[in-house]
Amino acid sequence: MPVIAASWIFGGILILIFERIAPTPRFLDGDRLPLLKAFQIGCCQCFALIPGVSRSGATILGGELLGVDRRAATIFTFYLAVPTMLGATVYELYKKGAALSGAATLDIAIGFVVAFVVAFFVINEFLAIVTRYGLKPFGWYRVAAGLALIAFLALR
Repeated sequence: MPVIAASWIFGGILILIFERIAPTPRFLDGDRLPLLKAFQIGCCQCFALIPGVSRSGATILGGELLGVDRRAATIFTFYLAVPTMLGATVYELYKKGAALSGAATLDIAIGFVVAFVVAFFVINEFLAIVTRYGLKPFGWYRVAAGLALIAFLALR
């Protein structure tokens, strides 16, 4: 838990700094990024292996630092999430699929549909927030959450 708190605080501070120093965007369309730029943004996902680092935050911020427009980087990040989540789901079903009952399969199907519908509406709002304010609110949130976690651990 202390590692997560520290990475939240450190990551929040990095977000606030990087938001200020990001270069002027040269790539404005998340649907038409050059292959090398897409690969570079994809590599930014590796930072999410560190406990407390957000996969989407790492790729959006990485995209910005690589000269990709904030909105385009956010859209591309959603594209990157699809194979990541699909792979994780297929792997979990492979490992634990035999233990699922018919009712559990129905629950998973309903959960998938509900998650898809909710995500459809939330993504548009998230894009509007990121386009307007950038990742600064998320950076401040991470610092506050990290400090709250440290306080919780200290009082425990």
